[in-house]
Amino acid sequence: MMADSLLPGEASVSLNEARGWLRLGATTDDAVIAGLVRAATNICEAFIGQWLVVRAGEEEAELPADRILLGARPVVAVDGVTLLLADGSEQLLGETAYRVTIARDGSACVTVTDPGDAARVRIAYRAGMAEGANGVPEAIRQGIVRMTQHLHDARDGAGAGPPAVIAALWQPWRRLTLGSGRWAALSRRCARRG
Repeated sequence: MMADSLLPGEASVSLNEARGWLRLGATTDDAVIAGLVRAATNICEAFIGQWLVVRAGEEEAELPADRILLGARPVVAVDGVTLLLADGSEQLLGETAYRVTIARDGSACVTVTDPGDAARVRIAYRAGMAEGANGVPEAIRQGIVRMTQHLHDARDGAGAGPPAVIAALWQPWRRLTLGSGRWAALSRRCARRG
């Protein structure tokens, strides 16, 4: 199951910050720089295993299932759960028809108490470390700026890898997944609360 972000979310590094770091004065390359900032942000989120700025996400899962583990972290709220019925119709569930467990690390699972004959479920939620760019830790933002510079410098095919300082800046916020261990631990917590 893959977490899809419905909205791109607020950029954690502004175009002006990136342009200033790259020492670019003219605004003719703004679209290119904005794309590099988005790419650097995506690389950062993949590396640390967390979404940076809170944004809406949505996932679909097969039913029946004991519990559905959400793919994005840190989850701050589940906004709605909808059953997708075999005839193509949808049924929005009330808050008493499902349970949500959010662990301290922001991983979350949803349990639908009575899915009936529904084949799938869609879960709408919000996830992210901070409400806005200013809430994102400065070391993460600095790593994004430096990754933007690396991508900018490598656009002509230079083969060097990213500087090690980028990983060092992001490492304290990295959430590792060792196989299914994290999911197994969350699954046990969900089962105890269920």
